Amino acid sequence: MKLIRTHVMICCGTGCTSSESPKIADAFEVELKRADLQDEVKIVRTGCFGLCAAGPIVMVLPDGACYSHVTVSDVPEIVREHLVKGRIVDRLLHLEGDEGTTATSLNETQFYKHQTRIALRNCGVIDPESIDEYIGSDGYLALGNILENKTDPQEIVDAIKKSGLRGRGGAGFSTGMKWQFTKDAQSPDGVKYVCCNADEGDPGAFMDRSVLEGDPFSVLEAMTIAAYAVGGTQGYIYVRAEYPIAVKRLQTAIEQAREYGLLGEHILGSDFSFDIELRLGAGAFVCGEETALMTSIEGHRGEPRPRPPFPAVKGLWQRPTLLNNVETYANITWILNNGWEKYAAIGTEGSKGTKVFALGGKITNTGLVEIPMGTTLRTIVEDIGGGVPHGKKFKAAQTGGPSGGCIPAELIDTPIDYDSLTAIGSMMGSGGLIVMDEDNCMVDIAKFFLSFIVDESCGKCTPCRIGTKRLYDLLCKITDGNGTLEDIDTIEELCYHLKESSLCALGQSAPNPVLSTLKYFREEYIAHVVEKRCPAGVCKNLVSYHIVPDKCKGCTLCAKNCPADAITGAIRAPHTIDPNKCIKCGVCMHNCRFGAIVKV
Repeated sequence: MKLIRTHVMICCGTGCTSSESPKIADAFEVELKRADLQDEVKIVRTGCFGLCAAGPIVMVLPDGACYSHVTVSDVPEIVREHLVKGRIVDRLLHLEGDEGTTATSLNETQFYKHQTRIALRNCGVIDPESIDEYIGSDGYLALGNILENKTDPQEIVDAIKKSGLRGRGGAGFSTGMKWQFTKDAQSPDGVKYVCCNADEGDPGAFMDRSVLEGDPFSVLEAMTIAAYAVGGTQGYIYVRAEYPIAVKRLQTAIEQAREYGLLGEHILGSDFSFDIELRLGAGAFVCGEETALMTSIEGHRGEPRPRPPFPAVKGLWQRPTLLNNVETYANITWILNNGWEKYAAIGTEGSKGTKVFALGGKITNTGLVEIPMGTTLRTIVEDIGGGVPHGKKFKAAQTGGPSGGCIPAELIDTPIDYDSLTAIGSMMGSGGLIVMDEDNCMVDIAKFFLSFIVDESCGKCTPCRIGTKRLYDLLCKITDGNGTLEDIDTIEELCYHLKESSLCALGQSAPNPVLSTLKYFREEYIAHVVEKRCPAGVCKNLVSYHIVPDKCKGCTLCAKNCPADAITGAIRAPHTIDPNKCIKCGVCMHNCRFGAIVKV
């Protein structure tokens, strides 16, 4: 047996893979053989570490040194200096610790200081394609105890109820109650299904994908336990085909679980049988809605169905069906292994446990964060996220994706939990959190999310099919400079009709970004309509570029780069921009070295 003294953990999640981390791993293999260390040092291709802004990340264990922005050309130096001579390569330590100091390990960073990792506990820690490493991290301990002790299924359901876990897919419904309803439901032939919603479609969201890429066995084990608890006989994971790494690792995990007798007939020699299959989604956002997802699994066009009956009573193929999303399942085994009391002690009265967010937008530390419920938005943005870069001011944060709302700067101390977000016109959603600064136009933001909803509406119900397009057209009218105050009133009225009349949550929540921006940034709408001006300088039809004569040096750089030949002037003399020719591309402003071009 090999005695490994050092593990080199390399993030091979989607983000770092796009920055060639698999090539970095291959380069390590070559260099280790060259140094005759292949029997002493093991390369582990892990899931996401979380701090995507620092990727590709390479962590050396057991000393914990963490290198960021690693390239293939850095590998020989890391092997030569660190793995052979035991000297840390300081120039690759770009992580920020307390008071701006350089951190050696991830645990020393401000990014991790405020986090509590439960759903992400194994991401970046184990090889996601090794069932042995998962078992070595207490994997299948919960399932093994349940089957060995022949635990009463109701005990499991009660534990999940008492934990206070709520669905992490967006709605926030009690997970334990959903399990109870499915358990109590009667099936005509005894068949019940357990499904996992891995169809993560929100713009800027990558929480579920990262769990599947970094810890797929936790989802398989949780689904198996759920099946035991509710009487499930077959499981399906509905994952979008646009997640190739997640799909590959899920399939590998399913095959290994079957090989170890942890899926299939008579699991661990018991009377309990359960298996899981993958179903690939084509990328339709509406298939994140539970009934549309089940319709798609059945082989039909993904469209929602009226509720009731709810899936717990009549779901997949008209049988009782339990459906939770990836993050919800990722909490289950931790709760059972550590006790529901410990989980319930985290978070707030109405929102227990932790929540994973994909932190993106105008933020220094983009990445994946898991925080206790009740953590303030300020802590996420300023402490974990490192604040807004380039000295810009924080303006708003969008939570919940197209279904959520914008939280303005004056509410930055709002606790992040289900009830607090709902009270201010936003929602938890699945966990996308996009930060915006002073350069973002909130009317344009609302229009962006509406354009997404228009494209993704299945068209089954008239309010969503026609209402979202009408809303989008009115927003376009305003950003084009042709809006009226009456249009703003029409938008508000239409939003409430959409919320009350749409068939599913896609249409019902579509107005949220519009209503929240109207509530907190109405003055921007009025500026677009009355003053024909975009305060943020984003909407092209309401923006113009001017050259300040006193600052212009006549270097001609702006004129040379203008694609529309809209700039004229003599060398070493102030230039001018012809507004009739200007296409408002901003190239002139980007190329000016003297700050002589302004956008108004």
